[in-house]
Amino acid sequence: MRAFILVFLLLACEFSHADTKFAEPKPSIDQPREIVFSIKGGSDEEIHHVLSSANNVLKFYGPENVKMRIVAYYHGIRALLKKESDIAVRVDALMQYDVEFVACENTMRTKGIKQDELIEGVEIVTAGIVEMVERVKEGWVNIVP
Repeated sequence: MRAFILVFLLLACEFSHADTKFAEPKPSIDQPREIVFSIKGGSDEEIHHVLSSANNVLKFYGPENVKMRIVAYYHGIRALLKKESDIAVRVDALMQYDVEFVACENTMRTKGIKQDELIEGVEIVTAGIVEMVERVKEGWVNIVP
């Protein structure tokens, strides 16, 4: 009897999940999902959570089907500093998949951060929050993990 119940439960679990249904148009090289994340918190946990979420999205869709920007402002600017080596390794890995990283110039000025302190390849915009607004206005999906 126990064996029957175990088999039943395993089969029920196997068939109880459903695959994600893609909205139209389906993600493709020609119609990539446009996704923007922000990093505004400066703790390791907050930064790694955003980077992990971005990585999960890339794994699911495939990097060729995603256009992604990660905007760092306020305390989150720490994620884009060269000196934060464990985080910089993860940022660099995501950059290898064409994820764009953006730093807020207003935050940099407020915190006294110079451009050469940033990870190579980071784009600087005047205001990180305005960058978020403009991407969302263009139809990008804003993910807040």
